[in-house]
Amino acid sequence: MTSILPTSLLWIPESVVSTLLEYYDYPHPEKPGEIIEGYDKDHALRTAKMCATVAQYLGHDEERVRHYQTACILHDLGRAGLDHDLFGKIWTWAKTHNIPTRPAEWREAHPETIYGKETEAFWKMYQSQLQELGIETNAWAKEQVEIRLGYAQRLHRIAELVKPKLDKHNIEWLDWMEKVTLYYYYPEKLDDGPDWLHELGEILVACEQLEAYSNRERGSDYYNRNDENFTDAFNYLDGLKEKGQLGSKVLTAVRTLTAQGHFDPILEEAREEKLSEKDLSFLRALK
Repeated sequence: MTSILPTSLLWIPESVVSTLLEYYDYPHPEKPGEIIEGYDKDHALRTAKMCATVAQYLGHDEERVRHYQTACILHDLGRAGLDHDLFGKIWTWAKTHNIPTRPAEWREAHPETIYGKETEAFWKMYQSQLQELGIETNAWAKEQVEIRLGYAQRLHRIAELVKPKLDKHNIEWLDWMEKVTLYYYYPEKLDDGPDWLHELGEILVACEQLEAYSNRERGSDYYNRNDENFTDAFNYLDGLKEKGQLGSKVLTAVRTLTAQGHFDPILEEAREEKLSEKDLSFLRALK
């Protein structure tokens, strides 16, 4: 490990960052000329800054960290086009009825579902109930289901559309970068990958979840949460370690860097306020 960290948390030019974030904007398929602003681009950027810092701390080389930060900036690309009202209506209803909202959870509840066909299974099972809710069950509504239950397919489809644009800007999108972005929902995709790749997947999960648990806007819009709590955040990360999705090496690195204060500005930005003395005391004690 190295204790020498960059003064800037960006490993790629700001102009490239701006280009990448633009890919989150999505033309509304039902409203010609209207663009759906990319959901929480700031979350993606903050996460990518944290991820690159942890990756460097754990000894990954400069070229890999640059590619990795690009992948982390685009880790939510499969959510491009998230329709807040429609998405919220579908998944609030699903949560109320204890319907699984993640691919692995769906397959556990419905083992007869073919791998990768979770969206179709949900649609077949609940389309009529959605119609009763007043939801027009068209292709656009099905995409909102796919954003949760078929994320791998949607991410891959949008990434394929974006790749030619990346090429024009001399930005590489390597095969491993997509696998890393899928690790949270699809950890099995890295089962046969090299240790370094698995480690990058773990870093993204840890940093993305730490930022999400600190993100006031995202918490309100996406998780129906009205309070951010660092204790809950690190308890959740510990739970992922117990499940085997995070290893001690990555979790220790995240805790150490957080304790040293490297992520304070990012967490304050996510909170939309200065960290309290209580928060700072908790974070400084992490290591």
